[in-house]
Amino acid sequence: MKRLKLIASLSLILFSYASPTLGQINLPEVKIVATSYKYKYLNAVDNKELPQPVRMLERLAATYDVRKADFYEDAYDTYFVSFYIPDGSILASYDKDGKLLRTAEKFKNTKLPAAVREAVEKRFPQWAISKDTYLINYYSEGGAKKKYKLLLENGDKRMRVETNDIGEFN
Repeated sequence: MKRLKLIASLSLILFSYASPTLGQINLPEVKIVATSYKYKYLNAVDNKELPQPVRMLERLAATYDVRKADFYEDAYDTYFVSFYIPDGSILASYDKDGKLLRTAEKFKNTKLPAAVREAVEKRFPQWAISKDTYLINYYSEGGAKKKYKLLLENGDKRMRVETNDIGEFN
């Protein structure tokens, strides 16, 4: 009787170790590949001080796969896709492989970077920023060019100025 219990116990132990290997399914190897052009775009246009909706729209443009769109056909070399939010838009150009080639972006009344606000306050101390437009032109070979067009007011006087993202006036 003791021998039967010992054999049953050993069988149960061996079966418990063997059962996970019996139920294994061999799946194909999965490779995760980061497409550098998407990160290149995001690094070029990224500004941590921009509002969340602007950054989200830029991420959407970076991760958009034109090859999965209903209008996609191999016959065309370039595709133009527009992305909108209430305060701005992005017109993006993709090649037939889905690579982001260039963008033209325009956002109105965004939160200005500290460098831009400080530069305006220093150069125009009595003036207040009443409106701003943030423009970005991205080219895959040339990077991003960022520009702020500002409308300044001082009483009944108005002035338009342009600055880049680090507060240098044009």
